[in-house]
Formats: sequence, structure tokens, C-alpha cells
Amino acid sequence: MELSVIFAFWCVSILFVLTPGADWAYVILAGIKGKFILNAVTGLVFGHLMAILCVAAGVGALVQHYPILLTAMTIMGACYLLWMGINLFIHPATISTETDATQSLDSAGSWLIKGVGISGLNPKVLLLFFALLPPFIHPQMAFSPTVQIILLGLIHLISCAVVYMFVGIAAKKLLRSRPRAVKAVSRISGGLMMLIAAILFIGQI
Repeated sequence: MELSVIFAFWCVSILFVLTPGADWAYVILAGIKGKFILNAVTGLVFGHLMAILCVAAGVGALVQHYPILLTAMTIMGACYLLWMGINLFIHPATISTETDATQSLDSAGSWLIKGVGISGLNPKVLLLFFALLPPFIHPQMAFSPTVQIILLGLIHLISCAVVYMFVGIAAKKLLRSRPRAVKAVSRISGGLMMLIAAILFIGQI
């Protein structure tokens, strides 16, 4: 693929990555906890990877023909975000004082799985790739359109990983010594998740 195409795609992609949303809210929460940033980011990236593979496999076209599939995905994603947001708002995160010995592998795994759920069940991610990737695909190139979608998707994943890790580490550095700020940011993150869920629900009315 031409470098100009790759760079043009990256310029568009990074704007979406830098826009705060449910992913940001989740990774900030991981930063507050201080231990599971990598797990949370890995989960979010896996969720984006699922969306990229779905578009590459032609699921986007299937959704166009059967809108009920998108409706079902939207409702599922909204319910999941609403559940996460309510729990976070009612029970805001606190600075963890647990030692490495007391923090179980199950906790690390749960952060990864929840991250996959937040980005993987978000229909906006699938729609983003369905709208974002095709304009940069050129059938006359040596690589097939499917391979081009995957290659450009990997560039997006790298941007996600770098930005989300930075956000998580920044949250850890800035908030770990400020218990009140931690609770406030947690509730804001929870409120953001609920707001996004509400927008998704309203979009189906």
C-alpha cells in the first residue's frame, strides 16, 4: 500500500481515537485502580479487532441488508454500558491498597473481558470501521480489499493501544494521590457511560 494512503488513513483514525468516549472512561478507571491498565487496554483493543475482522469478513454488508442485527447489537451494547455506568456511579472507584499477593488473576482477567465487552459490543465501533475503512481501499492494488482492511485496521489498533495506555498511565499518575478526585472522576466516567447508553437507546426510538 502507498504510504500516502496509510498516512491519510492514520490522520483520520487518530482523530477518533483521541475523542473521549466509553473507551476513555474505562481506561481512566483502570488507571485509578493502578494495576490493570494493560489488561483494560488489551481488552479494548481486542474489541476493536473484532470489529475490524467483522468488516473484513463482510459483516458490515450483512448488517446493511438486515438492520435488525444492528438494532440488536445497539441494544446489547447500550445495556452493557448502562450496567457498567450505574455500578461505577453508585460505587465509585477508590485507590486500591491491595498487595500483589491479594490481587487475583481473576481480577486481571475480568478487566480484559470487560474491555472486550465495552468496545466489542459497541455498534458505533463497527459502524465507524464500516464507514472509515472502505474509502481507503483500492481494488486495483496488489493486496486484496480484505487484506487492505486488516492492514489499515492494525494501524488503528496501534494508535488505540498507544493513546489508551497514555491515558491510563496519566490517570494513574495524576489521580492516585487524590482520593476525592478519584471518586469524582469515577462518577464522571460512570455518568459518561450512562449518557452514551442513553444516546444509543434514543437512536433506536
